[in-house]
Amino acid sequence: MMSRVKQRSIGPARWRLLLCGLALLTSCSQEPLTADPNAELPAPRQSSMSFTSTRMRDIEAPVRFELKGTVKASLSDVLAFYRAELGKRNWQEKPDDAVVTADRVRLAFTSPKGPALLTLERAKQETNGKTEVSLVQRNAEAAAKANVLPISGQARLVFGYLVPDVASLVINDRTIKIAGGENHPQMLDLPPGTYSYELLVSGRPVRTDTVTIASGEAWSLHDDRKPSQVY
Repeated sequence: MMSRVKQRSIGPARWRLLLCGLALLTSCSQEPLTADPNAELPAPRQSSMSFTSTRMRDIEAPVRFELKGTVKASLSDVLAFYRAELGKRNWQEKPDDAVVTADRVRLAFTSPKGPALLTLERAKQETNGKTEVSLVQRNAEAAAKANVLPISGQARLVFGYLVPDVASLVINDRTIKIAGGENHPQMLDLPPGTYSYELLVSGRPVRTDTVTIASGEAWSLHDDRKPSQVY
């Protein structure tokens, strides 16, 4: 009934203006996403992105490369863009690991360099159609050269410090000694899970924290900050 009243209150000319306006808005909102040709990982021109890489000593290529930012488009349009662009780069989507909802997408890929992960989320408190993007690609060859590539089905922890005294890592009911002075990072492979750990220098605790690790990942433990993923 209210709908019929509105129809009578707008004359033919006003209806034409309204329809033209709606058509213009629709065409603007559906502007195709185009890839930035200068971006190392696919990124739409209609976006604000930052790129970070993780490098290991004496290894030229990055072990891990990440793109994060916001795209001025709906989640479905951004998903379509990335599926098309990643396909052009011979990235293979792993359907069994896919999570696709109205507000969030998580897709795992195998890429020519190694495993990759795309995460999309509808930007919170946004009414003009913005999507948050995280795209991570890992370089298996570089990780192997840096000795941070975990064994199959495990995750790897990397630790070791430039300290004058002997240090130690207490984790998973083990105490691992770390030699003082300039030392090479040590590695520990563990099953995926969440672990509490403690770092000590000369018997005194310097950091107590937890780290959550997934199969195939490598994380670095620090005495002055939270654990960080390196692969």
